[in-house]
Amino acid sequence: MMYQLKKYLFPTLLRFPRLFCDEMGDYVPLSGGGEVVEDPGKDGRRGRTTRVASLDVFRGLSIALMIFVDYAGSILPFVAHAPWDGVRLADFVMPFFLFIAGISISIVYKNKSNKVQSTYRAILKAAKLFVLGILLQGGYFHGINSLTYGVDIEKIRFFGILQRIAIGYIVASLCEIWLSSSTTMNTGRRLFRDYYFQWIIVFLLCGIYLGLLYGMYVPDWQFVIQETALNSSVQTSYAIKTVKCEVRGNLGPACNAAAMIDRNVVGIEHLYKKPTYRNLKVCTTHKDDDSKYPSWCQSPFDPEGILSSVTAAVTCIFGLHFGHILIVSEDHKGRLMKWLLFSLSTFLLGLFMALIGVPLNKSLYTISYMLLTTGVAGFTFCALYTLVDIYGYKLPTFVFEWMGKYSLSIFVFVASNIAVIALQGFYWRSPKNNIFPVYLFDSSIYGAIFQVHWIVSLVTQ
Repeated sequence: MMYQLKKYLFPTLLRFPRLFCDEMGDYVPLSGGGEVVEDPGKDGRRGRTTRVASLDVFRGLSIALMIFVDYAGSILPFVAHAPWDGVRLADFVMPFFLFIAGISISIVYKNKSNKVQSTYRAILKAAKLFVLGILLQGGYFHGINSLTYGVDIEKIRFFGILQRIAIGYIVASLCEIWLSSSTTMNTGRRLFRDYYFQWIIVFLLCGIYLGLLYGMYVPDWQFVIQETALNSSVQTSYAIKTVKCEVRGNLGPACNAAAMIDRNVVGIEHLYKKPTYRNLKVCTTHKDDDSKYPSWCQSPFDPEGILSSVTAAVTCIFGLHFGHILIVSEDHKGRLMKWLLFSLSTFLLGLFMALIGVPLNKSLYTISYMLLTTGVAGFTFCALYTLVDIYGYKLPTFVFEWMGKYSLSIFVFVASNIAVIALQGFYWRSPKNNIFPVYLFDSSIYGAIFQVHWIVSLVTQ
């Protein structure tokens, strides 16, 4: 028996991270390698091929940031997602991942000699990511406080973090494979001319987004909630809530066109049940009395819905063009100058749009939010590229580089709490006596208090 475990099980477990890392990180070689580009030597001319370590570091930094804001957001509100309008630290995580995916795509699909095969590979990767996202965030797992699992097919959530990355990935991949004028990139003079079709797609997607968001009429709508009887945890009744809208171009939580599209296309039962706008003051002031706060505070809403995924895909295409500069430019200075100019332009344009009234909104993925966060992602990558790939300071960032190489595995096991849920399955005589106390992994305010108390008790013993 032990021989069989050593022969089959252990090697599989050791290879497990590699099975996933190609999806977020694109490490599977495609006609010449993964995230590898020609490294300019000290004299500025092209030298040997080398892996872009700063891209791994950026990806690892993003996954670490995701874990940090998930656990620290309850006790440090300024790092958690903004309830609606505004940008906080957590709101940069998704744009960072999309931007990184775009850079990776430009490197992986730099050789487009077999477009059909490349398209098949891209579709397969996106499909695997999408299905994995449904498994992790569709409601199948019931959290660290429960030892049960399973989901009602009629209420499964279809959208989530990995699903959004999958959508951005396939859009940017198809743009890279089919909408470039050359099959190989060997000159910087034709950088924009060879990819003008991709810029047309950018403007087309933005136009579709604006047309639907501001042009669609949103009527009144209703949803059903289950109510719990007093002194009972059993759901005993249903209540129908009505939300008054009859507007066009509204960007509030209740009457925006993005939510209406999701309700009609996907179905309200398949949307996220705990949207961040429930943390708005209007929804929390009278939390104990349902009659005193707006009915929409209890309604489902998916921040990774259909319409917001349109502009999210644009972030991925912007990352794609960062990758083009990485491959085409022949020296570090030329790359940094073009990247900084592009980042500054998108950042200032996003800031300008915010100042003239287009809100920075992650849930709707507004164009101002998309541009501003893309600029920040560009600045961050420039800083990491300078630190890691130019000056070679890899020791301070080696942890992030390792996390970047296995980012999807870390997301599955740590950020999605799969490892914690598995550990919670071990208990002494009663499920309440877990080997690993649940409050050590609880991201709520009460869990944070218990975590601090637990750490202090260990130190003082």
